[in-house]
Amino acid sequence: MKNIEINPFERYTTTFKALSDLTRLKIMWLLLSIDSKISVSEIIDVLEESQYNVSKHLKILKNSNLIYEKKDGKWSFYYYLPSDDIFNEYVKQTVMAIPKDLMTKEIVRCSKRLSMRVDDKCVIGAASDVWAEIKKE
Repeated sequence: MKNIEINPFERYTTTFKALSDLTRLKIMWLLLSIDSKISVSEIIDVLEESQYNVSKHLKILKNSNLIYEKKDGKWSFYYYLPSDDIFNEYVKQTVMAIPKDLMTKEIVRCSKRLSMRVDDKCVIGAASDVWAEIKKE
């Protein structure tokens, strides 16, 4: 039986590949900036992306061990996966070094969308009429 050699750089290349997409980079930036959980519905509304695209990007981030998912009733929430590893700390610092002014629209939408929570829980699905009204304000 052959021993399968695992490339020690695989973890690093997987991380960089995961962050090489604008949508995934924005998701990471949001998770790190709000220092909280965020649901798929909230990400869809904040980034104005389709459910399919957001789910696909979340799966890639999750498979690269940058985020984790926790179910709460019918909702799935995503969190940044904290680590004591120096590489992960540098990744976090690098993502947070993205200037805030590049994310102005997303920050405003995120603040509005998170304000719709009840007891810190997402209660309104993506692209709801309530969200459409709040977004106009």
